[in-house]
Amino acid sequence: MSFDRYAIFETGGKQYQAIEGKTIAIEKLDGVAGDTVEFKDILFRKLGEGKIQIGQPHVEGSIKAKIIKHDKEKKVTVFKFKRRKKARVKTGHRQPLTVIRIETIQ
Repeated sequence: MSFDRYAIFETGGKQYQAIEGKTIAIEKLDGVAGDTVEFKDILFRKLGEGKIQIGQPHVEGSIKAKIIKHDKEKKVTVFKFKRRKKARVKTGHRQPLTVIRIETIQ
């Protein structure tokens, strides 16, 4: 895939690729649907053909995005047991996430 303008940013201890106009699911953020959020921890940015900036550790600028909705990931099932005993525990976990749409990369 060839994109003229994209960036790699960090939030929630993870790194994500931001492309203008695309929607991505990230770790849960505070806010309601329709709010605008700004990410300043940009690690890498490509602004055009031959214009690349690599941060050490960060690049100046920001990424503005709009919160689309809050959701949960697919359920992960955890099963614990102790052999030769009647101790069994089956639990599930759904990690909360936020779906955002990238608006601008500056």
